[in-house]
Amino acid sequence: MRFIDAASEDARIQNSRNYPWKTPPPPIPEEKIAESVQADVIIVGGGISGLAAGARLTQLGIKTIVLEKSRGLVAHGAHVASVGSDIQRQNGVFIDKAQFARDWMRICGSRVNEDLLWLYINRSEEAFNWLLGMGGDNVYPVLFGGNYRGPDFTEYAGTHIVQNAENSKYRMFGALLVCEILEDAMRSGGGEILRETRAEQLEKRDGRVSAVIARGADGEYRRYSGTCGIVLATGDIGADRDMLEHFAPIGLLPKHNGYYPPGLNTGDGHKMGYWAGGAFEPAPWAVSLHLIAYAMYCFFFLHVNKQGRRYMNEDTWVQAKSIRTLMQPDGSWAFSVFDSKWYEEVARLAPIAGGQFTDSLMAIYGRTWEEDGESVRQGIERYLQNGLCLKADSIEELARAMEVPEDALAATVARYNQLHRLGNDDDYGKRAALLTSIDKPPYYALKWGPSLLNVFGGFLTDTKLRVLDETHAPVPGLYATGMIAGGLYGVDYPLLFNGNSNGRCLTWGLILADSIAEDKNR
Repeated sequence: MRFIDAASEDARIQNSRNYPWKTPPPPIPEEKIAESVQADVIIVGGGISGLAAGARLTQLGIKTIVLEKSRGLVAHGAHVASVGSDIQRQNGVFIDKAQFARDWMRICGSRVNEDLLWLYINRSEEAFNWLLGMGGDNVYPVLFGGNYRGPDFTEYAGTHIVQNAENSKYRMFGALLVCEILEDAMRSGGGEILRETRAEQLEKRDGRVSAVIARGADGEYRRYSGTCGIVLATGDIGADRDMLEHFAPIGLLPKHNGYYPPGLNTGDGHKMGYWAGGAFEPAPWAVSLHLIAYAMYCFFFLHVNKQGRRYMNEDTWVQAKSIRTLMQPDGSWAFSVFDSKWYEEVARLAPIAGGQFTDSLMAIYGRTWEEDGESVRQGIERYLQNGLCLKADSIEELARAMEVPEDALAATVARYNQLHRLGNDDDYGKRAALLTSIDKPPYYALKWGPSLLNVFGGFLTDTKLRVLDETHAPVPGLYATGMIAGGLYGVDYPLLFNGNSNGRCLTWGLILADSIAEDKNR
């Protein structure tokens, strides 16, 4: 395998198609800049990573301003993962860090900066405890129990859901609640958060990135100078088709984009940092593909494509299901086919299968599937009402409702039932225990499909989260945190536990702030 360094990656970017994002715009004229504002640190982006850095910086007495182009909180999901926590240990969960690192490297095809990986492994629990400390009595954590439990890929039980206590002063949920805690801590410490303020250019003075030019809600440009540094925390590139084409072309395949708020992740920080001399990690970048485009369940039952044919071992994790579905002709969705026994079969087999879209997204570690199962049953009933789940008394009738060839679906179901009777999946190697018959009407077809959630790729950074240039030297004054910071993911999103991206954003914010404080106090 040929080693690709930053310089050759930069040459690849320069020699590839002349995308608009490669060319920096002309400087904003001085006469258009209405005001200059100064702080120690300017953070561009107000998601988990930006707010985490801002909260920590204000705690350290460093004057900080966060610029966020959205009008509200920016986050998605409900999970925050760390390698270790009090609640993990209370539930008997102890993560072997060395094995975790090996598993992460394997899934990422070894395309990971191990120094950064171990930074996350060794400091994520500290960051999670720091978050809970800021939340105080208003919040409490629960341990997520919806981890996939396959024989060759088992997800760690390291995912948390932060919840509001009774009479909590907070009002949000999940990742938005994390942002609410961080924002409250930052404002309480004297930090500023300016929303509806879009950063457009970075400025350099004497070779150092010194300021951000941003346009506010009033349409006026202002210069925000950071004497200690400028931080890029602007998320990913998933809403910029040109950047996706160049860095993560598989992200163009799903017809649905699950990022929230929609269309916000346009790679602004990637572009500004690139124009300022930052070097990107080699492409292709990893993506997170979640099965959230249609129904929020697919289980481990028979999966068929739009031709009514089976195409995969259904006993696998959600990222694999997404990719294998996208490989099908017009692979924007697929169907799970099962019969009237489905609820009892899931309840019986979930302990050995598990995983997102089999378990409830709010499954609690140590509880049986049935304790959350009623919400799943209600979900299927809703899907029957809105057309995402189809129901029929015969396989042929079901095929017509699915708009797939009747003979193909009938043959697929017959073969699947044969494999169940044989007790061995000769076609795809699925665990025998998860082979269930489809012979008790009514029959169901549940429509599900992949959605692009996140793109994990960005700048080369060191362990102080300073942006590096093509020679791996720091770009003076420029830092990156969260999704825009590269080095931790490669080939595939390593769903060793759900919410590791949110956990990384929280951890990187803490580390970044400590790095800036250390440099400031020298």
